[in-house]
Amino acid sequence: MKHLIDPTDLSVQEISEIIAVAEDIIANREQYSDVCRGKKLATLFYEPSTRTRLSFTAAMMELGGNVLGFADAKSSSVSKGETVQDTVRVINCFADIIAMRHKVEGAPLAATEVSSTPIINAGDGSHSHPTQTMTDLLTIKRELGTLNNLTIGLVGDLKYGRTVHSLIKAMTRYENTKFVLISPPELALPDYIKRDVFDRLGVEYRESNDIESVIGDVDILYMTRVQQERFTDLDEYERVKDCFVLDAAKMRLAKERMAVLHPLPRVNEIAIDVDTDPRAAYFRQVENGKFVRMALILKLLQWQKEDGKEFQQHGEAMSCKCPNPLCISNLEPVRPRFENVDGVVRCVYCESQADFL
Repeated sequence: MKHLIDPTDLSVQEISEIIAVAEDIIANREQYSDVCRGKKLATLFYEPSTRTRLSFTAAMMELGGNVLGFADAKSSSVSKGETVQDTVRVINCFADIIAMRHKVEGAPLAATEVSSTPIINAGDGSHSHPTQTMTDLLTIKRELGTLNNLTIGLVGDLKYGRTVHSLIKAMTRYENTKFVLISPPELALPDYIKRDVFDRLGVEYRESNDIESVIGDVDILYMTRVQQERFTDLDEYERVKDCFVLDAAKMRLAKERMAVLHPLPRVNEIAIDVDTDPRAAYFRQVENGKFVRMALILKLLQWQKEDGKEFQQHGEAMSCKCPNPLCISNLEPVRPRFENVDGVVRCVYCESQADFL
């Protein structure tokens, strides 16, 4: 079974295939209007979502398929104590493919261990959001014509932002990608990503505490919200918050050909005077999400029928414990598994560094 839990579950070639299908859908929408007739997508959303859930629903409907599932775990048997794996076993009886969003990190991966249908991770806690990443890649490709030789500025919440973490994993596999990390110290990119991704792969990056000084160097400016609730000192939040707001004045310092992306929803981090700038791609990005999810559904259903597309389960049992209280391995009866990467042992579900027993 082929699943999408993390962006690295797809090879660069497979990503290229999905993007190519998405671009063909955009050019020839009517030809795809009936290709999933008789197929059913289950949307299992254990936490609130607007864009992602509606995007999956619209994607399957435009392919001619049907959608079932729940948008609130309280309305399902989860409220009675049913585990993720048992829920998936049940849904397998009704659906051909599953999109799952969960507040618990690693829940979609745990689902793959028992599922007889493809699982798509639609976001798990602050861990990963691979379909948003696929959306971002399609948008970058459509806006700039390439995924190589780009400098990407990441702005705002780089510590907890799952969209940022997923995009970094994906873009480091393309030629000559560079990153500029723009955030307050409280929301800086975790050291383990700098070490395990940037340093290990030799990816160039630098850090900044304001947008103006670096915006002229980037091809992509990826905005996220600086979240007040992440600060223990509200005075510090008040001091830094306006440094990470993009407005028309800052856009005048940017390249003529660049693109501003945002996973949305925005609050005040992008001023409305940016919306009319042709480089503002975030609403085009939303529609791209529908097209890339259409392509992903088609490819996963196709790969399900082919040999050589099996999902590789990583990790093994060790005398370790995951320290993350929001990891599925600490909240439901799944088998803890760990992976040793360059001498660092991490939980396969949430990537937290393990505690040895």
